[in-house]
Amino acid sequence: MSQVDKQLDTLKSEIEQEIPNDITVTDVKYEGPELVVYTRDPKRFAGDGDLIRRLASKLRKRITVRPDPSALSPPARAEEEVREVIPDDAGVTDLDFHEDTGEVVIEAEKPGMVIGRRGSTLREITQEVGWTPEVVRTPPIESSTVSNVRGFLKNEREERRDILERVGRQIHREEMSDDEWVRITTLGCCREVGRAAFILSTPETRILIDCGDKPGAEGEVPYLQVPEALGAGAATLDAVILTHAHLDHSALLPLLFKYGYDGPIYTTEPTRDLMGLLTLDYLDVAAKEGRTPPYESAQVREAIKHTIPLEYGDVTDVAPDVKLTFHNAGHILGSAVTHFHIGDGLYNVAFSGDIHYEDTRLFNGAVNDFPRVETLVLESTYGGRDDYQTDQADSEEALKRVINETYEQGGKVVIPAFAVGRSQEIMLVLEEAMREGEIPEMPVHLDGMIWEATAIHTTYPEYLRDDLRDRIFHDDENPFLADQFNHIDAGEDERQEVADGDECIVISTSGMIEGGPIMSWLRHIGPDPDSNLVFVGYQAQGTLGRRIQNGWDEIPVDGWGGGSRGDTLTLEMGTEVVDGFSGHADRQGLENFVKTMNPRPEKVLCVHGDERSVQDLSSALYHDYNMRTFAPKNLETFRFK
Repeated sequence: MSQVDKQLDTLKSEIEQEIPNDITVTDVKYEGPELVVYTRDPKRFAGDGDLIRRLASKLRKRITVRPDPSALSPPARAEEEVREVIPDDAGVTDLDFHEDTGEVVIEAEKPGMVIGRRGSTLREITQEVGWTPEVVRTPPIESSTVSNVRGFLKNEREERRDILERVGRQIHREEMSDDEWVRITTLGCCREVGRAAFILSTPETRILIDCGDKPGAEGEVPYLQVPEALGAGAATLDAVILTHAHLDHSALLPLLFKYGYDGPIYTTEPTRDLMGLLTLDYLDVAAKEGRTPPYESAQVREAIKHTIPLEYGDVTDVAPDVKLTFHNAGHILGSAVTHFHIGDGLYNVAFSGDIHYEDTRLFNGAVNDFPRVETLVLESTYGGRDDYQTDQADSEEALKRVINETYEQGGKVVIPAFAVGRSQEIMLVLEEAMREGEIPEMPVHLDGMIWEATAIHTTYPEYLRDDLRDRIFHDDENPFLADQFNHIDAGEDERQEVADGDECIVISTSGMIEGGPIMSWLRHIGPDPDSNLVFVGYQAQGTLGRRIQNGWDEIPVDGWGGGSRGDTLTLEMGTEVVDGFSGHADRQGLENFVKTMNPRPEKVLCVHGDERSVQDLSSALYHDYNMRTFAPKNLETFRFK
């Protein structure tokens, strides 16, 4: 009998000692980080609302209770009884019964009403029918991504359970080493923006944090080939953590499965969906531009299948000696600051990912409240001495001024923006400004993946700012459903019609003008001197967006918009830069993030910024807070303890 099997037997005995004698436990298994308890008496478990909580506290495990198949009501009868329990106002749109696990997935417009106060309705469902309810939200805006991901995971449930059981046994394996050390190896995004990737290792465990590409630099990928990374074999990784879905952090995660990785990816649920959307588009854009994609869509599906979604604040075992907790990063939907508790109080490391410290229209500001952090790996995108962004209110006023001036001269406003995050932020500004009469009402055309990304935002309102979440819960107040928003879905004909029409606003991907439909808009509207191109996000070095910002007016459009490959275009439209809409903290925000940590970290590694930015921030934190700081290069290893 293996050590894990002995451990499970012991846990089963402990559970049986804690529960009433008339409750039978038939099996106990690990599935990923959770301990799953199977019982013939799910109704009795559900009758004591505190029983699972007491067990979880005593065993220090995340516990899920599932019914033994013998305890289940037939699905047809169970569906009638479940619908009787759930209030009509919950808006149930689907019930899906899974007899292999005893779970019923309930899709509803108002999941909170299905859950009930402190889970009371969920417990009532189990008491009535024995099935374990799982609740998901019906997207207020139909999302093909959410639908496809849910459908795919439903079809792969059996294989996914095998994956989770294997991962669970790996997490809870016996520790083999008495050594105590922690290492961080930098594989990318050091003294540069993009290709984020780090290895966190202990004598027991190797964890990869992020695996992205570098915008505007084809072929510059993380140093995955080194021994600390995949050089030892992808199968030697215990886990992969994804802080958020932007491609400079996520683009190459599916590549791991091409090289033999078969372990878990931990991230939040919206990040999982956005990762699928963005990586599939990444492949599509590569194909359209005649480049050979680094992996295929099959590897994207493998990444989704191996994802274990976690919620903010959940402390989760991901290895025998590592616990992981996600916290809101305030950057984009589902973005997370990742906190690692290593060993039995041995060491604590936090990776900021990309953060925004102040509240925005979309998100609450980044969380920096941790019990302990000895080392912080901190993004430094705007860490330069002079990288202070305009106040958000001033930024919004500047955007409205440009829109009003462009409207008065009969032109159009074109805004290149990331599909995820900046686009939704701008949509909220425009919706309110038109509602308040601060800018004229006019169509706002959304091109690229923006409408789909917006639909995903409305699927997960619990990850949005509190007041925005409440508005989305009421369809008549949902700002993303405002009449002026138009999804471009007919391609070049519709773009040409918009270009020939009246004053309007166009928000289009890509945000750094690196391919995508924004190239068509430049072809259609770029020659119009009455129109304006408005930059609202960071433009990385080497991107076409940065070059246009720096004054380029002769640009390659390479066949976009119906032209021929090799075509160039002279831009006659004006260009404006409106700071303050970035999803990144500025210099002051980064300093405040560190300043208000209590206790502050002993060491800070400043990463994800150009050379000047990381060195400026590292120097400032050293002088102001008397902590050890570093501006590492790629392929450096830091050993702690």
